[in-house]
Amino acid sequence: MLNRYLFSATGLAFTGIFLIVSIAIISSFPRLRIDLTQDRLFTLADGTRNIVRNLETPVELLFFYSDEATGDVPQLRAYGNRVQELLREMVIASDGRLSMSVIDPQPFSVEEDLATEFGVQPVPLSQGGQQVYFGLVVLDTESSDRQEAGEGDKNFQTLPLIRPDQEGFLEYEFSRLITMVTNPETPVVGLLTELNIDGGFNAATGQPAASWAIMESIRYLYDVRRLSPFTDSIDEDVDILLVVHPQNLEQQTLYAIDQHVMRGGKVMVFVDPNADSQSQQVMSGSAEFDSLSSDLAPLLSAWGVEYDSERVLADQELALFVTVGQAQRPITHLGMIGVQRPGFANDIVTTGLEIMNMSSLGALIPRPDASTSFEPLIQSSDKAMLMEGAFFKALTDPSILLDEFEASGERYTVAARITGAAASAFPEGRPLITDSGDQTDTDAAAPAETELATHIAQSQGSISVIVVADTDFLTDRMWAQLSSMFGQRMVQAFASNGNFVINALDNLGGSADLISIRNRGSYARPFTRVLELQRAADERLRQEETELLQALAETEQQLAALSQGSADGNALTPQQEEQIDRFIQQQLETRRKLREVQHQLNDDIESLGSTLKLINTALIPVLLIIAALTMAYLRRRKRDTATKT
Repeated sequence: MLNRYLFSATGLAFTGIFLIVSIAIISSFPRLRIDLTQDRLFTLADGTRNIVRNLETPVELLFFYSDEATGDVPQLRAYGNRVQELLREMVIASDGRLSMSVIDPQPFSVEEDLATEFGVQPVPLSQGGQQVYFGLVVLDTESSDRQEAGEGDKNFQTLPLIRPDQEGFLEYEFSRLITMVTNPETPVVGLLTELNIDGGFNAATGQPAASWAIMESIRYLYDVRRLSPFTDSIDEDVDILLVVHPQNLEQQTLYAIDQHVMRGGKVMVFVDPNADSQSQQVMSGSAEFDSLSSDLAPLLSAWGVEYDSERVLADQELALFVTVGQAQRPITHLGMIGVQRPGFANDIVTTGLEIMNMSSLGALIPRPDASTSFEPLIQSSDKAMLMEGAFFKALTDPSILLDEFEASGERYTVAARITGAAASAFPEGRPLITDSGDQTDTDAAAPAETELATHIAQSQGSISVIVVADTDFLTDRMWAQLSSMFGQRMVQAFASNGNFVINALDNLGGSADLISIRNRGSYARPFTRVLELQRAADERLRQEETELLQALAETEQQLAALSQGSADGNALTPQQEEQIDRFIQQQLETRRKLREVQHQLNDDIESLGSTLKLINTALIPVLLIIAALTMAYLRRRKRDTATKT
């Protein structure tokens, strides 16, 4: 009875009304949604939700998108729709703290002038074609109201172009812009190093030494504060601690770094088993050092990292060519490598990097008993090994490294991100200092009660540390060419070393919620079975194509040899003429077979695509119809059987 009512005209009408009402109710509650994608592409990260929910002032998102101009570009329109969906998700999650306006800047319109005012620049779809706007402006509405009232300036951040190749990182970029608008203060970077990275004095020339190019970039973007290598405390207003080539740091300094991390401060550490940059500093007479290696024990161990300061990474696949002495030709230097895209992790810090040049670097290994998470950022190839650092001290002939090299088949981590809960490297508190000024082991004496009260034994949340096992890649010679123009120093980068450092500091400069945001995964879902079939067909037919091309080349070579004799004035014999005719026929036949093979490859791929279209457009609906008819038949048969009984 119930089935008969449901399939009646009245039942179908009620079903339609029920669906319409359900859709209306669900639309009224936008939070009621389910993300069924494999990588949860449409689910915001917890860090993003925390950022937008905890906004203290209202923020407006201005999405400049040329909707009309992209009407004939379906891929760009699909991308634009995904960007809008992401922005809407953030607006929904903000509980009213975020608002969004979609603006289509038409040529010579007020909206186009507004886009120009905020720095959103149009880009052409093709050479000489129509220009489109595709950017985002994050605006503090309270500062905008004050500016309209004649008080102060607008506080805003602009993403001039939302690039399709960076889609996986858009959630991070949008959250970063919101954070920068709500917290416009410049982050403070504390620099702790004895290298002349920030300038110094060259005793050999008697002139001041210029700062490295990387420090010019850092000082342009951040408030840099020099810290003494003997400091026993780090101010809480230091957002990021930059530790470069730490050597023989006192226990008090190590404790200061430890407590900075424990209370939530960010750290970027550069260690090196053989710092060429320090060797140059020694040669200039500006300093003397007992060793060229650096370490940060026991802090690295407490953060879950193993690092051997006496072993240098050599990589045969990534090795750079150098010219040493009077050598006329470049020589492979296994200790100097150029890491390219396959060696970069899919992380915010490494986005946009092309190549990073590094020299006499080390390797980082996660400790098996660590409570932290170890995420590789930069890795070597699998044709690498760790060599004794003694080989690289005063190395004059890089070719001797080849005699000792034997690839381990393992990829080594050069740079890593460390996150998660961590315990202090000084469980007993601050190390004590005797009356003579010597530091004592924390186990040898109990800390004072005042120290116990302020000592942080466990990290307050997740730590944020980036460790790099090289300092030489910071030097100008590894990534930048310097020149002077009108008295100004110009920096032309030929590697991505500087971009990596700025990306890392930019990432660490954000909140813990911002740092926790990761890549959203890939929106492209290729048919893996299709790709496998295409590869198999391609390999099979390409082999046949190669054989035919080889036979064709041999035939043409023999024809050329016979024709050369005729060109020299020698009369061809009937046998040679017959042979030429045979070769010509063989040449034509080979070319015909080659065309058939090439057509067959295209036909196989098109046939596969047609089969898939048929399955999607016809087979599945037919199967559904058959299933529905089968169910209806069984239901009717069951009803008839019940009626007869």
